[in-house]
Amino acid sequence: MNTTTRSAQLRRAGALATFAAVYTYALIVFGGIVRISGSGMGCGDDWPKCNGRWIPEFTLETFIEYMHRLLAAGIGTVVLAVFVYAWLQRARPGFGGRGGVLRPLALAAILLIAQALLGAVTVWLELPAEVTVAHFMTAQIFIATLLLAAVRASAPPAAAAATHVNSGRRQARLARVSAAFGFIVITFGAITANVPGAPQACLGFPLCNGQLLPAANVAGMQLHWLHRLLAFLFFLHLAGAVVSARKHASRGVARAAATTFALVAVQLAVAAAMILTLLPRALQGLHLAVGVAIWCVLVIWTARAQRDVRAVAEPLDTLPARVLASAR
Repeated sequence: MNTTTRSAQLRRAGALATFAAVYTYALIVFGGIVRISGSGMGCGDDWPKCNGRWIPEFTLETFIEYMHRLLAAGIGTVVLAVFVYAWLQRARPGFGGRGGVLRPLALAAILLIAQALLGAVTVWLELPAEVTVAHFMTAQIFIATLLLAAVRASAPPAAAAATHVNSGRRQARLARVSAAFGFIVITFGAITANVPGAPQACLGFPLCNGQLLPAANVAGMQLHWLHRLLAFLFFLHLAGAVVSARKHASRGVARAAATTFALVAVQLAVAAAMILTLLPRALQGLHLAVGVAIWCVLVIWTARAQRDVRAVAEPLDTLPARVLASAR
């Protein structure tokens, strides 16, 4: 198999994974619309049927929930297609083994089953906050596996080869820390959005009800304020990360870091507007959409940084130990 053909196969796998990731992004945002519009029980407590029927009588809430379920069923077909394609190509370079696309796609297939089960449990138990949050956070991990596969299928830029191996590893570690920090912030955001009373517990911005340390006896206030504090700290962390990436990382990694920082700045502005205008549904939906976009770019940033390390480290591994020591 020549390089041109192999690259075409990887590009095809990457295109399928990218499509699946974009589809999943739309599905997650639509799922947020289900929650924000109060349509979570639009099909009653039935699953997989809707109000006891495969095609129910539609109210607005039923239609929104039913469409979400149809979109969720569609992503299963997409993920199955890209996984089967990668499995059939598993013996070829870039597909199987460490750094290949097959492993994250296999994890995506497993998570897809878990998501379906969590979706069913969420409906059967009539939307308990803890299961709803688990459903949302599993979706974040699911989309991360697809984005990881998409990045792995793409070739590292030529500039990555000039990156010093130790510098590249530091940048990969910084990206992983940023992604973990972002995941924590998003998790607290999901909990805040789903705990009754928490979204309305802190009015005003940036302070909580005009206080730096809000009262502990108001339901959801401490949780909401903790989410805000973590978001502010995350913004400051990213400011430093962007400076470091611009100095020491490849252009693709630096661009992903800068994009993350910009999106978090937008998210803070959306959050301020949402709080100050008493949580209109449109801004709640935008807040969710930007939050998921931040997570996606964090994953791309981390995957690109790790890909750069691999691009530098693998050629060095073929050198004699004496030359390798001097290179490092």
